[in-house]
Amino acid sequence: MSETKKGIIYAALAYVIWGVLPIYWNIVDKIGPFEILAHRILWSAVFMVLLLIFTKQLTMFKRATIKLFKNKKMLFAIIAAGYIITINWGTFIWAVNNHHVLQASLGYYINPLMSILLAFIFLGERFSKAQWLAILLAFIGVIYMTFQVGEFPYVSIILATSFALYGLIKKVVDIDAFSSITIECIVTLPAALIYIYYLSQIDAVTFGVNAASGWLLLSGAVTAIPLILFSAGARRIPLSLTGFLQYIGPTIMFFIGIFLLNEHFDIDQLITFILIWAGIIIYSYSKYLELSRNRKKLIKN
Repeated sequence: MSETKKGIIYAALAYVIWGVLPIYWNIVDKIGPFEILAHRILWSAVFMVLLLIFTKQLTMFKRATIKLFKNKKMLFAIIAAGYIITINWGTFIWAVNNHHVLQASLGYYINPLMSILLAFIFLGERFSKAQWLAILLAFIGVIYMTFQVGEFPYVSIILATSFALYGLIKKVVDIDAFSSITIECIVTLPAALIYIYYLSQIDAVTFGVNAASGWLLLSGAVTAIPLILFSAGARRIPLSLTGFLQYIGPTIMFFIGIFLLNEHFDIDQLITFILIWAGIIIYSYSKYLELSRNRKKLIKN
């Protein structure tokens, strides 16, 4: 099997797992969403440390840690990344437990458009008219949902913005995926442990000897495995193909929300999604044309 085919399989599997995660978080919804989040951080840290030991990558992790402490800006960036992705995780879990899977799906559809907006603001990138049109359509979709549906899609915006910011930081922090994920879990672990301790002091712990808690023990693997698969896939395939595959996740979430979790979906919400989908199609097509032009230039040269 070629490296490209392996890359497609790895990346697609990562997005499929992310797409079906609402089912998993729905299974453990007997536990409070923020307690779930605290345990997700805890078991992710445990899983990643064990993984580093069993894959004999502790030396690489030590080198990455030393590199971080020598570069304070990079250290601050990775700590920020850890807490930003924690906000993303917490919002997603809360959304699933409070029947907002469709809003979560919308957020991950908006995410690539939010990413290019952040690239414009922070990296000085410039975009074509088609790409600006895509952002405008997404903005109109959000405004339409706010005024017509009567609900500002705050879950979608938080998910899209936090994941876009996380991606932006990861773009400028030069550390391998295994070490980066482990460090992000470790720097957020104190906050998770403090929250678990706080719950124990007010007698509000719901984690215990029950089926939901048993499932929650797998949250470390559920978190780390798709990230590792994505990292392995992204190294083997072009960024443009990764960008196309990323829509697998929110599409699966969309159908799970409607057909499995029976969330309310009316014509106004459909119009919002159509505006977002139109923006995505325009953006994807503009990127395809851009890549085609670049490929022709390379062939000529």
